[in-house]
Amino acid sequence: MVGTESEQQGVIKHGAKMIQAVANARVPKLTIVVGGSYGAGNYAMCGRGLDPRFIFAWPNSRTAVMGGAQAGKVLRIVTEAKQAKDGLVPDPKMLDMLEQVTAQKLDSQSTALYGSANLWDDGLIDPRDTRTLLGYLLDICHEAEVRPLQANSFGVARF
Repeated sequence: MVGTESEQQGVIKHGAKMIQAVANARVPKLTIVVGGSYGAGNYAMCGRGLDPRFIFAWPNSRTAVMGGAQAGKVLRIVTEAKQAKDGLVPDPKMLDMLEQVTAQKLDSQSTALYGSANLWDDGLIDPRDTRTLLGYLLDICHEAEVRPLQANSFGVARF
């Protein structure tokens, strides 16, 4: 949600409240990425930066700083402005290619499979198994809280 209208409605203020609530939550945080997870919204919905205990993703989900088309457009605008500042005449073909290549690269690197292969999450799940998985994860979190830990009684080996 970018633009004057969403800014006037207080999207930043409300988003900050959400991030604060998630960051200060004292319950186990479990994340299931079901659609697009971009930018600050990724944090607000308990992305990797807010340290959830588990992150799983549906196969159709996407995670990136922003959508590929938006990134391509931003890079085009920045490059065009820089060339104009330097007194150069912008080449529309080069700018089109830059925009398209950027969009394709970001789109190819935002898929669920790409993210899982890079260990950005704990795995891909069949959407039909979501409820069962959440039950298992809550059991794991409960077990972790009640199981006593044994203190380390030896030093760290250095090789």
